[in-house]
Amino acid sequence: MKISSLQNTKITEVSHNKNISKKVLIDNGQVEHLTNFSQAIFPPNEIAYVHSHSDMTEVFFIQSGAGIITVNCEVIHLIEGMCITIEPNETHELKNTGSTALTVLYFGIQHEEN
Repeated sequence: MKISSLQNTKITEVSHNKNISKKVLIDNGQVEHLTNFSQAIFPPNEIAYVHSHSDMTEVFFIQSGAGIITVNCEVIHLIEGMCITIEPNETHELKNTGSTALTVLYFGIQHEEN
């Protein structure tokens, strides 16, 4: 059994943008095939710039706020309660387009690189 809590988890930076904070509830290596389970908080207008992962599926759940995610050049408007799954090699970029924080829960599932 593993237990973690947002209240007791250290705040770190998202690798794609130092202005976006995250709390890693489950870190890479703690659960087989799970790269992480984290909460990210995007201040207004902040962006996790375009990138892709060849070795994992990534899932984003929008806890609160509003924004957009661009997946392979398709723009999708994000609203609270939405869940988006990004497959390996799909390019994606998240941006907070609202006036309050965009809070996102996300995790990655590791795949062997092709």
